[in-house]
Amino acid sequence: MKLILTQEVGGLGAPGDIVEVKDGYGRNFLIPRGFAIRWTKGGERTIDSIKAARSTREVRDVEHAQEVKAKLEGTTFNLPVRAGEGGRLFGAVTVNDIATAITAAGAEVDKRKIIVGNPIKSLGAHQVTVKVHDDVDATVNLNVVSA
Repeated sequence: MKLILTQEVGGLGAPGDIVEVKDGYGRNFLIPRGFAIRWTKGGERTIDSIKAARSTREVRDVEHAQEVKAKLEGTTFNLPVRAGEGGRLFGAVTVNDIATAITAAGAEVDKRKIIVGNPIKSLGAHQVTVKVHDDVDATVNLNVVSA
């Protein structure tokens, strides 16, 4: 089965790629979850729009990625969350919360590029990784404070 990926799928490809997969994998997993659409001749326009959207989101080159990395690593981002006694959070800090805090501070980051090693469930200083470019990773300092 030939499919056009609409989202990044690990081990398969990036958005806009045309892939050949087994019928059951495509029909039962990729298409229902919105990870892919069926390939058609008219789908070429869809591929172009997906690739154009992806190129606007991505960092242009390695030099620009280094600038973004320096900006991210040079700043400590405060993240206010609800916390109980002893500094324990109600729930955990999500990548969406982190992306919102970074964007509010003036740096634009896609939430899909944020990698959190262990779930953040306590107040204090934490570090997360942001994949700025394929070759450039930035370590971001977060200060989780009680709201």
